[in-house]
Amino acid sequence: MAALGWLTPRRRSATARSVLAGEASAEAARKSTQEASASTEEPQFPVHGDDRAAAFFDLDNTVMQGAALFHFGRGLYKRKFFETRDLARFAWQQAWFRLAGVEDPEHMQEARDSALSIVQGHRVAELQSIGEEIYDEYMAERIWPGTRALAEAHLDAGQKVWLVTAAPVEIAQVIARRLGLTGALGTVAESVDGVYTGKLVGEPLHGPAKAEAVRALAAAEGLDLTRCAAYSDSHNDIPMLSLVGHPYAINPDSKLRRHARELDWRLRDYRTGRKAAKVGIPAAAGVGAVAGGTAAAIALHRRRR
Repeated sequence: MAALGWLTPRRRSATARSVLAGEASAEAARKSTQEASASTEEPQFPVHGDDRAAAFFDLDNTVMQGAALFHFGRGLYKRKFFETRDLARFAWQQAWFRLAGVEDPEHMQEARDSALSIVQGHRVAELQSIGEEIYDEYMAERIWPGTRALAEAHLDAGQKVWLVTAAPVEIAQVIARRLGLTGALGTVAESVDGVYTGKLVGEPLHGPAKAEAVRALAAAEGLDLTRCAAYSDSHNDIPMLSLVGHPYAINPDSKLRRHARELDWRLRDYRTGRKAAKVGIPAAAGVGAVAGGTAAAIALHRRRR
């Protein structure tokens, strides 16, 4: 067997030069991996300290599950501002909105008209105070944690964050304040001497009107819209989203999802179980809430008949 020893390679200790070669190779591989990883990472956003940037958030189904106006209607019904038959209509519209995830213009117009007739003759200060109570009763638990985290990231970066919604500005301001946001743009109801007249000032802050409001606020605040971000669930807000350099589709309807994919906009969806788990929303609780809202609406609808 000794004669075959020449077939077996002899073990030799590593020389200083071989050690150096190995270490250099390992370091080159590590740097290459880091550079490849860095090239695929998105740049930091929002940019900290950029005071010419701000964020604009739609409210209904973007920041909060469902429509703020419908939740407000529930609170007013509880305080006997209107009859059960009106609540049935509010509940049915809200259940449809939560299931479909899109705005129905006819529903929204009907809800606005109902709200205006309901508050007519009441004092603005009274509705603002009631709005605080209604937020705690119906809205606080319906804020999407994922969207709230996005808003807080902008605040942490030192940027202003605004709600932009077709909901009455008094409701929007309550929600913005309770979430710690900068402020809110919303639909303005006419008042004389602090009393609602039952009319609007102009038109609802919806669709193109939102974009005009954002443009006007940006000019007044000295913002650079190419450095700003906007977030919405609805294709109706494409004009607003198109204004900014960082548009996000949040819980998007089908038209907005398609548009966002075509333009490579960022997408976030906090409605499904998979996404809900990522942001800490119990999926089963979400399904139960939708089912409960639908059952309540159906029950009220039957009672109305």
